[in-house]
Amino acid sequence: MKVFFAALAALMLASPAPAQPVEGDYVARDFTFASGETLPALTLHYRTLGTPRRDASGVVRNAVMILHGTGGTGAGFLSQTFGGELFGAGQLLDATQYFIILPDGIGHGKSSKPSDGLHARFPKYTYDDMVRAQHAMLVAGLKVTHLRLVMGTSMGAMHCWVWGEMYPDFVDGLVPLASAPTQIAGRNRVMRKMIVDSITRDPGWKNGDYTEPPRAGLVGAINLLMMMTSSPLQWHKSGPTREAADKWYEDQIRSRVAATDANDMLYQFNASRDYDPSPNLEKITASLLAINSADDVVNPPELGLMEQLMPRVKRGRYVLIPTSDRTRGHGTHSLPAVWGPYLADFLKGLTPSPSQ
Repeated sequence: MKVFFAALAALMLASPAPAQPVEGDYVARDFTFASGETLPALTLHYRTLGTPRRDASGVVRNAVMILHGTGGTGAGFLSQTFGGELFGAGQLLDATQYFIILPDGIGHGKSSKPSDGLHARFPKYTYDDMVRAQHAMLVAGLKVTHLRLVMGTSMGAMHCWVWGEMYPDFVDGLVPLASAPTQIAGRNRVMRKMIVDSITRDPGWKNGDYTEPPRAGLVGAINLLMMMTSSPLQWHKSGPTREAADKWYEDQIRSRVAATDANDMLYQFNASRDYDPSPNLEKITASLLAINSADDVVNPPELGLMEQLMPRVKRGRYVLIPTSDRTRGHGTHSLPAVWGPYLADFLKGLTPSPSQ
């Protein structure tokens, strides 16, 4: 037993912990949304790791921005399973070599969101708004006018496609993890509509001006979200018996309801309503590596969307990871231990965008 614990301790020491982030806020004054609505002050929170390195002309050349999924925050990337696999010394995105930027998107984390006080009067933001705010944060806030890499998970992956089209000269490489560059339709759209309707049709929602959470609507929405991101293999491990499965589910609902604001969740899912980069894929000049997993309920490979669309991306490559004991359904996007080798190859061959 002593030998076992000694070996375990050695393994833990050999796995570098993520570096400690520096946190900050960028405030965009009189920010105008695509809807025409405005906010006098839009706050975008961010975390950074490492130090920006500027060339002779003052342009930062080592900046990497990583964008989180729906309902997440940039802090999620500091976990041992993500940052612990990427940001340590000698790892693929070594924070001593790269300047890593982890923003909280509009409506998420410590950035401006409905639950700050405006509730359903908060501007109805879109993914384009979120990307424009990220760009403003970089240029005006962090004085970064060039990104070596934009990587994103789920919603953040969809933002990667928007970034490639909206700011083609800004970034060398794009790595969307768990996404498709086309409008959200079919089952994906229906599940999102179920989430939205579950909240807004609960009388306790009160048009967003509730004083107590609309629990029934929130539970229904969380049920749908859990199914969207589920992995049968991993769920069976979590609940191998009836009793264990029931307890696991009850624990999930309890913790998720306590941590979720109904208006924030409503806005987060509604933000995808007009996402559709498919008409402009030829505008993407950056190198692009799209990675999905075969057990992803949100982006099922049997639709064949990626095979249809990727040929239009000039410098694009698509990787589909087979289902295995290591994949986690949609959540595979947050496991560099699974897709890291593909990222390593991508970084080795990454060159500046031809448009730069």
